[in-house]
Amino acid sequence: MELLRLAALDTEDLTVISAHLQDAILRPQDLTFLAGEHRFLMAVRRFDWTPSAPPRRRLAGLHVERVLGVKSRGLKPEDATPMSLLALTFEPTDAPSGHIDLVFSGGAALRLEVECIEVRMKDLGPVWESANRPGHDIDTDTAAGSAA
Repeated sequence: MELLRLAALDTEDLTVISAHLQDAILRPQDLTFLAGEHRFLMAVRRFDWTPSAPPRRRLAGLHVERVLGVKSRGLKPEDATPMSLLALTFEPTDAPSGHIDLVFSGGAALRLEVECIEVRMKDLGPVWESANRPGHDIDTDTAAGSAA
């Protein structure tokens, strides 16, 4: 079993990481901002989108460097309800600075203010079978908005 390791230094790279983390399951307590180190950490149970493989999940970690601040919407640290990561996106402000938005199911979101894109994702080893593949109803109208 080969463990996936990805790095992002630009928006194209971040899009690749976002695709691999789509439908990852986590709880608010799996998110950590180390302000003194300018680092944001996240542990997830990502869905392995390998087409030829049976449905399965893997434990993975994500860390974002050069984080100046974090804002959240709809996240309650004490909430133990699992949520699904839908996407990671980057919006430049004063290039290379900008913000990385993490959009979750249920309308929750995080905005990471960053000096630049410096993101790493790594599988941490454990893998287990999943009961099914995640699906999305594209006919459902959802309210889109930025994290704040």
